[in-house]
Amino acid sequence: MAKDGILFNNMFTCNAKSAPSRATIITGRNSWQLDEACNHWPQFPVKYKTFVEVLEENDYYVGITGKGWSPGIALDINGNKRELTGPRWDKCKFTKFKTKAISKLDYAANFTDFLASWDRSKPFSFWYGCHEPHRGFEYGASVRYGKRLEEIDSVPGYLPDNNIIRRDLLDYAIEVEHFDEHIGLMLQALEEIGELDNTVVIITSDHGMSFPRIKGQAYFDSNHIPMAIMWKNGIKNPGRVEDDYFSTIDIAPTILELAGVSGEKEGMAPITGHSMVDVMKNKKKADIDRGFVMIGKERHDVGRPNDWGYPIRGIIRGGYLYLRNFEPERWPAGNPETGYSNVDASPSKTETIQARRKSETEYLWKLSFGKRLAEELYNIMDDSYCIYNLADKQEYRSINGNFRKYIFSKLVEQGDPRVFGFGEIFDIYSNVSPRNNYYTRWKNGEKINPVGAVLTDFEPWATGLGVSDTLLLVNPLK
Repeated sequence: MAKDGILFNNMFTCNAKSAPSRATIITGRNSWQLDEACNHWPQFPVKYKTFVEVLEENDYYVGITGKGWSPGIALDINGNKRELTGPRWDKCKFTKFKTKAISKLDYAANFTDFLASWDRSKPFSFWYGCHEPHRGFEYGASVRYGKRLEEIDSVPGYLPDNNIIRRDLLDYAIEVEHFDEHIGLMLQALEEIGELDNTVVIITSDHGMSFPRIKGQAYFDSNHIPMAIMWKNGIKNPGRVEDDYFSTIDIAPTILELAGVSGEKEGMAPITGHSMVDVMKNKKKADIDRGFVMIGKERHDVGRPNDWGYPIRGIIRGGYLYLRNFEPERWPAGNPETGYSNVDASPSKTETIQARRKSETEYLWKLSFGKRLAEELYNIMDDSYCIYNLADKQEYRSINGNFRKYIFSKLVEQGDPRVFGFGEIFDIYSNVSPRNNYYTRWKNGEKINPVGAVLTDFEPWATGLGVSDTLLLVNPLK
């Protein structure tokens, strides 16, 4: 893909969780501009049309296999189910499975079926949403496929470095390879019918890998995602590497421009993102500032009183990541007594929780699960793991203040309720998950399948820890 197209080194999702991230992809708007769809498990607002719906209305043949926009409910004004990412093609399934955790869906076979039914006098758009590498993984499956612990050359600095973590990373790699295998088969299917060279192929992700301090958070590894675009008949000077900053909100306007369709004229809300067609043509527009990206979040998986979220807004610019945590008294990964439910259950999660039991590793627990300060600032050129918070350091106060002013000015331009004093609306929006009001129901003794946790992850005795117990590390950066 990269060799015959463009590799994007600085691609980011606006919101590092499945439903809100995918909402930004299909609408071209930042999360805080999408009302309920900023949250995980929302009722998708009727007023936001997706680029897939627009393409279908403009005579495109559209389809999807695997995971589209989800989880949540999307209905039209009459209460009928909307197909935000197209009609489903999920009939083909495997009879033998690589691991116990990998989906039964034969994604490539479903795409081949889609192509077989395609009237080639029309253009098509197809969404391949691999369920892998979502949790859970089959622990130790990588052993069967010959993966060795020494193949992991390093472990992220916010995770314990032991064989359990390394094996978990290798099991993750098995699932990534499964995704990659089906991409190869789909490209082969296009080549066999003579359509590969004239097809625009965009490969990306919705968030960072499902490990503590990554998915569901707002750090560099949370929001930094891979992306490559290939279009053999259209990309100028293929094999390029792009180092400018791009966001998931740039995908919808790119596809619409390539299709020659105006989203706004077709009923989409105004798009915030910028088309990347100029980059594909190697003729960048001077009036587009690609020197920054904005990130943030509201409610993800529930596990706090009243189903409250953990609101963050952030910006990556000039080698720094700035974050504003609007409710620092809340637990960022969910409450301890409900199992830190915004971190998916995994061996790595359990190991990181257990790190709190030893003084020499307690800082690892604090990085992923401890309460945080209202502002965070990281030098991501030297500290991409975002371990050393510079926000309260005297020598960085000017930089921190400039970021605060800049991001708030951008959020005002974008009409973010959070900066106009109406941020509580994101906590009030309904949660349509079967685990809604989870914290109260669990505390009242109701037996509910734990959200993102195993029972050993529940820590009712940790609730006494406060903001004063948050991470304090000596900063070695100059």
